Amino acid sequence: MIDHIEIYTANMTDCLRFYAKALAPLGYVQKVDGLAKGFGNEDSLDLFLVEGEPSKLHFAFTAPDRATVDRIYAAARAARLPLDRAPGLAPHIHPDYYAGYLRDPDGRLIEFVCHRPEPG
Repeated sequence: MIDHIEIYTANMTDCLRFYAKALAPLGYVQKVDGLAKGFGNEDSLDLFLVEGEPSKLHFAFTAPDRATVDRIYAAARAARLPLDRAPGLAPHIHPDYYAGYLRDPDGRLIEFVCHRPEPG
């Protein structure tokens, strides 16, 4: 289980704007504004941004349902955030793996994923 992630960025202003917009549909807001800028929702504080040499990594945020993955991608498109792959199923991972992908200002692959089947 992951408690939190800290990533380094050379583009703090752009990354703050990116994560504020991309994470808003999950209820995330910036909660800490010190040397490390922290994001979380009402239950967590789990993403920190720090000035420094950008690190390349891929990480995923869990979405509660596929509609939320779609809303995040649509909100990112409307905000002109860098898109990578549109939401869709990835059955090679598992039959209900539904994800959409963005790129943050430092080029990191940011995934939003739902593991639940489509209600029906």
